[in-house]
Amino acid sequence: MTAEEHPELLQRWNSTLHAARAGREGPDPAPYGRNLLARWAEPQRRYHTVDHLRAVLTRIDELTDQGGEGGELELVRLAAWFHDAVYRPDRSENEERSATLAEKALTEAGLTPHEVAEVARLVRLTVTHDPAPGDVNGETLCDADLAILATDSDTYGGYTAAVREEYGFVPDDAFRTGRATVLRHLLGLPRLFRTPYGAAVWEERARENMERELAALTSAPKAD
Repeated sequence: MTAEEHPELLQRWNSTLHAARAGREGPDPAPYGRNLLARWAEPQRRYHTVDHLRAVLTRIDELTDQGGEGGELELVRLAAWFHDAVYRPDRSENEERSATLAEKALTEAGLTPHEVAEVARLVRLTVTHDPAPGDVNGETLCDADLAILATDSDTYGGYTAAVREEYGFVPDDAFRTGRATVLRHLLGLPRLFRTPYGAAVWEERARENMERELAALTSAPKAD
């Protein structure tokens, strides 16, 4: 897919970068947006696709519409664009490489050192999804990224199937062990969702979905 297939997203990127620059001069945002959309459309992706990017941006809007305030919203949106911009399911340093890409691209694109550093910090935060108390930017991005966990059972099932496809090179037993580790980490957090809206609306369903998935993973028969 190309940026031309997602004109609304490219326009959204352009608007976000212009807003983040707050009237400062800088290069045309469009080439950066096209590069990002091409990355999100790479063939190895099944879940971490343009649809996931769009969903995270939509959830950020939802959180804002439901009373979210404070923070640097345009920087959070930029972090959403970059948070899985580098994605190889067989690599463990995707978030770090995505943050490094953000640092390089956004410096060229005219953001201040503070703004660049904040976007990169937010991208790195998606390794753990565990923002510190009072980290409004981090809470917003992490909640939006994890909101897929709180969807209806059919959508959640599609999500887990897509994740399994991305890791198709991993044998079933190893995948179940790794996925179970991820789920236990998330379930072990005192709260999955840190914004008031996320905690009130998404927390319970997300835990039900993950506990059901974990039970299925740990009860599945092992391969011979």
